[in-house]
Amino acid sequence: MPITSARHERMVYGDIKLYSGTAHPDLADEVAEYLGVKLCERDVIQFPNDNLFIKLHSSVRGQDCYVIQTTSAPVHRNLMELLIMLQTLRLDSAARITAIIPYLCYARSDKKDQPRVPITARLVADMIEVAGADRYMTFDLHAGQIQGFFTIPGDVLSGFHLLKDYLKNIRQQMVNPVVLTADLGFAKKARNYAEVLDVPMAFTEKRRVANDSKAKALTLIGEVKDHDVVIVDDEVDTGGSIAQAVNLAKDMGARDVYVVFVHAVFSADCAARLAVLPVKQFITTNTVPIPSEKKALFGERLVVLSIAPLLGEVICRANEGRSVGEMFNE
Repeated sequence: MPITSARHERMVYGDIKLYSGTAHPDLADEVAEYLGVKLCERDVIQFPNDNLFIKLHSSVRGQDCYVIQTTSAPVHRNLMELLIMLQTLRLDSAARITAIIPYLCYARSDKKDQPRVPITARLVADMIEVAGADRYMTFDLHAGQIQGFFTIPGDVLSGFHLLKDYLKNIRQQMVNPVVLTADLGFAKKARNYAEVLDVPMAFTEKRRVANDSKAKALTLIGEVKDHDVVIVDDEVDTGGSIAQAVNLAKDMGARDVYVVFVHAVFSADCAARLAVLPVKQFITTNTVPIPSEKKALFGERLVVLSIAPLLGEVICRANEGRSVGEMFNE
């Protein structure tokens, strides 16, 4: 088959039309630069009654559209903006619409673990589909079963691939490193970090005792005395679990501590709480925008790795109908 014909077969959905909500414009700019395209122009207007209005500057009929919108705080503003933009593209006859949600809100509400409670993650998935998304992309869901809440295809990517490369580069600086999980729920994913670094593991055992963000670290399982410790987790919200894990490790005789996580949610006074901890480096990604004033609290100890090249490559492959898994030898 001639090259031009093969490319035509791959690009059945038309050219890439990249849109951004207002939640994370810096990330959208980086992705656009990687792809070599311009962000499509749109108006996002908030009326005095807090209602949102979106208008596209040009037609997307028959095009392959991608909307980048993380759903971190302000959660409900960002979520509604995403939903309205998806519907706007659908009503303008886009050929295919992909919702790119680096951080998916309500992901922790993924099951009925007590009577008379909702499964809000399922509701969010339903709303994204009803609004008009044909596909979705996201990073590191809190629980794997959330993928089953969607009936549309999607790509659940992982910040692990970025974080592990950085850790491998600084591995030689560490003394007898050990990977420590902030809680037992992350143990399976933490094993991947221990495997690529070829180091042992330890575990923080904690219990959540109420319907809030508070949990108590009870004990540490494993050996950390005279070891550098790499604490890994998927998301840091209030910072309580990380703070307890750091203090517990230091109390048990750990040397330098590195904290590694994908989603830097940093709610309320989380950044201030973490910044005073005896941690050598905080290593995260930019799935969630971190305000400059919070970054300043950490100084040079905060390392933020960009997901833009990874996200850009996945968009390119999706547009051309090529495998995403082969990027990770899967």
